[in-house]
Amino acid sequence: MDSDAARLLDAAEFAAQKHREQRRKDPEGTPFINHPDTDTTFAELEARFGGAVTGLVREVTDDKELPRAERKRLQVERAPGRSPRAKLLQLADKLHNLRDIARCPPAGWSPERVQEYFQWAAQVVSGLRGTSPALEAALERLWAERATGPGPGTAG
Repeated sequence: MDSDAARLLDAAEFAAQKHREQRRKDPEGTPFINHPDTDTTFAELEARFGGAVTGLVREVTDDKELPRAERKRLQVERAPGRSPRAKLLQLADKLHNLRDIARCPPAGWSPERVQEYFQWAAQVVSGLRGTSPALEAALERLWAERATGPGPGTAG
């Protein structure tokens, strides 16, 4: 097996192990491995996957000690300055989140909160434009389906 495939399998196994007991907040209790977030340390990542992966994860990881509103504000503010790889990762993250929320909102989320999340995600994505036409088009389709108004890349 080539080294890229071996690294990918190692990463998938690592993520599955770290998330084995976690579930998302949606009513279905979707396994969190479908969208990872964990207490893994940067030292663990460095030892297992090296500096490049650790740096990328650091770049897109929110500081959970900050209030949620501040973390969200910082995502919007920092999006344009992210590295190309981090922008790609953040686009994929937003697409996955929005698809999940559209399909099955977290328990207790009102339609207004869902709409607010879609609008905030559009602000983040506006700073990531020019990274991946395919991901950006998929995001535009989601915004259009939800009738959230024009996405971040359209006029009007």
